[in-house]
Parts: sequence; C-alpha cells; structure tokens
Amino acid sequence: MLKAALAYISKFNEWLEKAVFMLAIFIVANMVLALFLSALVRYLSGTGYDWFIELPPILTSWLVFPLLGPLLKSGSHIKVDVLNNTLSSRSLSLLRLVISLIALIASFVFLMAGIEATSLYFKLGQVMELEIEIPIWWVYLAFPTGFAIMAIFALELILSEILTLLNRRDI
Repeated sequence: MLKAALAYISKFNEWLEKAVFMLAIFIVANMVLALFLSALVRYLSGTGYDWFIELPPILTSWLVFPLLGPLLKSGSHIKVDVLNNTLSSRSLSLLRLVISLIALIASFVFLMAGIEATSLYFKLGQVMELEIEIPIWWVYLAFPTGFAIMAIFALELILSEILTLLNRRDI
C-alpha cells in the first residue's frame, strides 16, 4: 500500500514539477521581455510605461514560491553537505525523513497563513496603483499556492524515506 501511494504521488509530482517549471520559464520570459520593452519604448519615445518596470517585481512571488517543492525534492535548496560524508546510510535516511517532516509541518503552517493573508486582501479589494490594475490578493495567492505544492513534495519525500527505512530494516 505504501509503494502504491508513493507511486501515485510521484507520478503526480512529476507532472506538477513540469507545470511549475513551465510557469517559471513563462514568468522569467515575461520579466525579461517587460524590461526589454521598457528600455526600448523609453529609447524610442523618450517616455515609458510604468507597468513594464513594475511587472517583474509583481511576478517574482509567482516565480519563487511554486518552485519551493521541486527544489526541496531535488535537493537544490540551501543545504549542508558535511553530514552526507559522515553519517551512515540509515542515519542519513532518518535525517532526510526528519527534514521532510519539518518541511511538511512548515508548509501547513505557512499555507494557513497564506490563505488568511490572501483572503484578507481579497475582502479588502485593493488593487495596485499602476497603469493596469492588478488585485493585491493575486500577488499574495502565490504564497499559499507555493506552500501547498511544497507540502505535496514533502509528503512524497516522507513516503520515500519511510519505504527506504523499512527496506533497510529487512536486510
């Protein structure tokens, strides 16, 4: 049953990881394009549009938070490599399990906080005062979205480490 659950969540996370990376590529392309167009319009006309310059910082939260889960899974986030060389494989697996559990708990805490913040700004109905109106809640929505994605990836890591530890116990 544990193997089946891990297989299911791994397959889902493969799809989710591809979707998150596609979103990140789209956002980075839009950031670069907005800044390029801002410079081009200012050069050609002498004036520019504020929203070209304001768009990259607005999109940054949508770039960073959804990538938390895939970065956690790949180990591409900040980490200390000293313990990898000193711990036994079982101890290292236990350490990864604890880290994944902490990541899962933190994900739920930040997910709840993000939902509260997003709903507050949604109820307030405030928008950013740019040339185009962007609701503030839309920027805050990246926060709970990213931590929900991170929770799913942390759950996969937990199941994987439990399965690894159970297999090692039998040997």
